Amino acid sequence: MRILIVHNYYKQPGGEDQVFRSEVELLRSKGHDVFTLEATNDEIPDEPSIKDSLTIARDTVWSSKGYRLVYEAVTRNSIDIVHFHNTFTRVSPAAYWAAKKAGARVVQTLHNYRLFCLNAQFYRDNRVCEDCLRRPVPWPGVLHKCYRQSRLGSTTVAVMLTLHRSLRTFSTYVDAYIALTEFARLKVIEGGLSPQKVYVKPNFLLDDPGKGSHLGGYALFVGRLSEEKGVSVLLEAWHLLDLNLPLRIVGDGPLIEKVATAAQHDRRIEYLGRLPRDEIRHQMREATLLIVPSVWYEAFPMVIVEAYACGLPVVGSKIGSLDSLIEDDIQGIKYPPGDPESLAESINYLLSRPNKLAEMSVNARRTYEDNYNADANYNSLMHIYSEVLSK
Repeated sequence: MRILIVHNYYKQPGGEDQVFRSEVELLRSKGHDVFTLEATNDEIPDEPSIKDSLTIARDTVWSSKGYRLVYEAVTRNSIDIVHFHNTFTRVSPAAYWAAKKAGARVVQTLHNYRLFCLNAQFYRDNRVCEDCLRRPVPWPGVLHKCYRQSRLGSTTVAVMLTLHRSLRTFSTYVDAYIALTEFARLKVIEGGLSPQKVYVKPNFLLDDPGKGSHLGGYALFVGRLSEEKGVSVLLEAWHLLDLNLPLRIVGDGPLIEKVATAAQHDRRIEYLGRLPRDEIRHQMREATLLIVPSVWYEAFPMVIVEAYACGLPVVGSKIGSLDSLIEDDIQGIKYPPGDPESLAESINYLLSRPNKLAEMSVNARRTYEDNYNADANYNSLMHIYSEVLSK
């Protein structure tokens, strides 16, 4: 099979980049002819001029360059399937048209909710927001400046979505969508995608970090330090927690000062900053618990798959995709989102049951082996590709 995989990098590295690289390597290892087309938002100035802003807006809605590069890559390499990971902003939905015109099938992995929400998160003013989910024109997102608190930026994304809905780009020029969880699948169908076109295939790990000893005696948080990630809830829970359990926090973001201040006032909290992936895995192999206190609809946090591979139980909020990724009393435990008291109680519950924790560790590792390894991912991906090619 001849496959072109397209990915637009954001300025801030993320899990999408890891998945893109892993799928390319996996497909090549299985003998497929895999070509890549990569773009980056690093080309966008941090403080664009008026002329730059208009060019960025135009390319976000319809990138002639993205169209041309995809069309040329498909025709030059006799591509069967073009698999998109991210088209925002330098590639644009115009690339779907190019792939179809050149005779290829089109698959899009939905790493977020960009097709229905201007900020791609369904999150605004520290709460879940679905105001634009079922609207043909996402005007509430423009009203609230949901894309980077910019009226121009929000208007640009709204125009992009509205135009391509009217052109039936998303319904006609994409043959299959890959949602990362069943929750995400149902949500994008609610937003208007055809149920027949939306498949579920979770993310995966190409390399196995191995099960850890988990003798470090600490809890761990890994992620962006922001409100939607539940960092404030986490810090409040530790304030309420009676146990002398150390908490190690890895990551950076807008709440870095709040985390640093908490670490200064509570000796149980240690802020480690950003760490390389190998060091994060080391922390996971030694930790007792991973805390995932998100208060928004996470698409598919790779940190959970990494934790399961290390045999690390997870305490996570019962919201969105997290609700389906964590089974209560199997790989961890769930609590109501945004509730620091319930989070503290959940941690107390688990730490008072060491045998249960050990059982959860075994279950977490088994979940990784059954669902999130490279072979399982490859089989799911081949099923989707075969379905698309047979239509």
